[in-house]
Amino acid sequence: MRKVYSIVLAFAAILILAPFAGAQKVQKTHVIGFYNLENLFDTYHDEGKNDYEYLPDGANQWTDVKYQKKLHNMAEVIRAMKDDNKVYHTVLGVSEIENRNVLEDLVSQPEIADANFQIVHYDGPDRRGVDCGLLYRPDQFTLLESRSIPFTFDSQSINFSMTPEEQANFRTRDILEVRGTIGDEMFAFYVTHLPSRIGGKSGDLRSRGAEIIHENAMSLMEKYPGIKIVVMGDMNDNPFDESMVTYLHGKENISEVGKEDFFDPFLSMIKAGYGSLAYQGVWCIFDIIMVNQNLVNPAKGTFGIQPLVKKKFYGRVFQQPFMTQQEGQYKGTPKRTSSNGAFINGYSDHYPTYIVISNK
Repeated sequence: MRKVYSIVLAFAAILILAPFAGAQKVQKTHVIGFYNLENLFDTYHDEGKNDYEYLPDGANQWTDVKYQKKLHNMAEVIRAMKDDNKVYHTVLGVSEIENRNVLEDLVSQPEIADANFQIVHYDGPDRRGVDCGLLYRPDQFTLLESRSIPFTFDSQSINFSMTPEEQANFRTRDILEVRGTIGDEMFAFYVTHLPSRIGGKSGDLRSRGAEIIHENAMSLMEKYPGIKIVVMGDMNDNPFDESMVTYLHGKENISEVGKEDFFDPFLSMIKAGYGSLAYQGVWCIFDIIMVNQNLVNPAKGTFGIQPLVKKKFYGRVFQQPFMTQQEGQYKGTPKRTSSNGAFINGYSDHYPTYIVISNK
């Protein structure tokens, strides 16, 4: 009788614990991506921020109806990538978001609520109030720590065009650093939105932003040998620009990647004609994702970056007809939220990009 009772107890324990064990099972393949959400603002004023154009009585007449449509559209794209890949992103970096509230509204949209995305976000110093953030699935990525890295002018190699007074008044987005584990492997993610090209003389600022990321990544690699690092963001530069090649040490070929380098899969893709946005009528890839040597030359049985497109390219620019302008002056480019000041119920002026890692 005692033996039968023990068997019943053991079976009951299996039934109780099974859902929890399943929830913690780590996939062998993970999608890691970045998406510029193009001005995801709510309809309320954030004190101290110049967000007035995205208020109901502002220039964009940003009503709750428009805001809800924008949330739906962003979720629709994230869901479309899930349907295409058969799995949600494990990690998705985002930019041009006003605050944590808009991310909470986004992840609760019915199209993607089942992903149970969690949020990493810090309020930064950008004058318009836009920040970077990171969405992650807690059943696949375990968050250990995060921080917001400010932009500084403390460089030994860059001569800045700004005067000291201009530097003191300069405000831009912080860089988000997130460290955690996928399975039993340690990862770090940097999410950035480097200074814009407005004014035409800001290349040194983007170079400095890239330098800050590289310095912090190298410090992290020294502290945690073997850590796998992903840098992602709207760089406002192409993969072949100085900020990416010289200051982030981006390399086109895996064979070129050394300990202090990053593999940039989008460098070969832009040469092949791919683009994530049309800037001043020219196709560019500003939405870049790079990985360090530990992800391009992984130890056997550990996570490494995988080829995606035509078994040749290691990155993907995700675009679908519903995300693309189908007529008019901007036909064939990403269908943005507004055009010439008028709300057109679009998505973003950027296509999202992503990579895939696997330990198969």
